Amino acid sequence: MTSFDAIMADIEARRFAPIYLLSGDEGYFIDAIADRLAETILNEAERSFNQLTVYGADVDAGKVVMLCRQMPMMGSYQVVIVREAQMMQKIDNLHLYTQQPQATTILIVCYKNKEQGRGIDKRTSFYKSCQKSGCVFESVRPRDYEIDSWLQRYIAGVGLRLDAKAMAMLKEYVGMDIGRMVNQIDKLKVSMPEGQNIVTDSHIEQYIGLSKEFNTFELNDAVLKQDMARAMRIADHFGHNPKSYPITLTITVLFGLFQQLFLLNYLMWLSRKRGVAFPNDMELMRQIRANNSFVVKELKANVGRWPNRRVFNILGLLREYDAKSKGVDNGGLDGGELLKELLLKIFTLQ
Repeated sequence: MTSFDAIMADIEARRFAPIYLLSGDEGYFIDAIADRLAETILNEAERSFNQLTVYGADVDAGKVVMLCRQMPMMGSYQVVIVREAQMMQKIDNLHLYTQQPQATTILIVCYKNKEQGRGIDKRTSFYKSCQKSGCVFESVRPRDYEIDSWLQRYIAGVGLRLDAKAMAMLKEYVGMDIGRMVNQIDKLKVSMPEGQNIVTDSHIEQYIGLSKEFNTFELNDAVLKQDMARAMRIADHFGHNPKSYPITLTITVLFGLFQQLFLLNYLMWLSRKRGVAFPNDMELMRQIRANNSFVVKELKANVGRWPNRRVFNILGLLREYDAKSKGVDNGGLDGGELLKELLLKIFTLQ
């Protein structure tokens, strides 16, 4: 993400490279750089003549080389954008151009690993010549704990501020898909009332469509705080809406919660008994795989309710009910009934 920010700053300052090779498994950063270049290098009038977008499945390397060697019409640059370059046959043949790029052409190659199932070959002449002559960016999917600060900057950049609960709910709903997260934040930006920039859980419910009372984030919170009545209300709602809240997903989310409690208890034991320094919140997010600091705060506040002897037994219980949710010895109970039975056992298990 540091490299991403540096490239975006260079584009803003109109410091362009002759070649951009954008590859990796996180598509959002690749698209964001390519889109910013497409919007910045040429003005709107120049784009009609001097900006070309092609797709890897539709062109070969020879065609791209030919396009790159053309001269711009009535402008300083021509821009050639190759989208979905992972679909191009014999992409290494692009080295015939990238070894000696033209000063008047800017070539942007977007190669998304996840589409092809493998990364670009860094041993090829094409890759090495891009490194030598241009800008090579590897878009690596960030870990959950790494993305928090970047998201906060992005949110601030669009003029919003999400309170801790709203951020936790949004992450629970979207997951760590950066593209989807950015889309939802942009949706909030255009939906918020004029003059209001602080996003609360009520705004998440109103504009994103996620109920602030009935969702897996709230179920985890109720279980963590041993609020049986609230947990059972949520379970009843889930049972009446099985397509929106499949029990297999709910069990997976609960399993993640108790895994985090188990690891947190262990780290606290190491600190008490072995003198190992207890990690700060940022490091703790990494070690227990929490996706934001709000979750860490809640876990630390409630971990005393869940000693590891009890947590270990609950993890076994969750495995048992995962099998039941898939039809193994479930006694004919549906997902909603199984979830209520599971929660009762979690709350009463010692």
